[in-house]
Amino acid sequence: MNMIDFNQLDEQSLRGIDVHELLPQQEPFVMVGCLTHVDEVRTISETLIRPDNLFVEDGRFSASGLVENIAQTCAARIGFVNKYVNSKGVQLGFIGAVKNLEILSLPSVGKTIVTTVDVIQEIFGMTLASATVTCDGVELVRTQIKIAVKEES
Repeated sequence: MNMIDFNQLDEQSLRGIDVHELLPQQEPFVMVGCLTHVDEVRTISETLIRPDNLFVEDGRFSASGLVENIAQTCAARIGFVNKYVNSKGVQLGFIGAVKNLEILSLPSVGKTIVTTVDVIQEIFGMTLASATVTCDGVELVRTQIKIAVKEES
């Protein structure tokens, strides 16, 4: 699959992609369940909050887990573009900054969160994006995040 037409991607096809192939993280540190939408600007992931998740505290997914979920949704987008558009491998990425983080609520175990990341700018291996996390249609988190990608050596 090379030179993807983003208009031809459907949710069922995206759900069929093993997110582990797109991320440098491996279990038990994978915080994204699947991709449901990818285009030039927007990426959406879904994640079921499991009781054995490393970031679950007192039956809720922690603020740290929510930030990691946002970062990994960004990483899954980068991994998707690398694999299916640029025919490259998975690259390591690092959170460069988190700005204007507002955590309105923490989701409970058993709930599915939907994370939407909109790219604002990409330049020199840096991605600036705005992100929201919702659960059952209610906004839980909003923030801006910068991700730096380590160039292949």
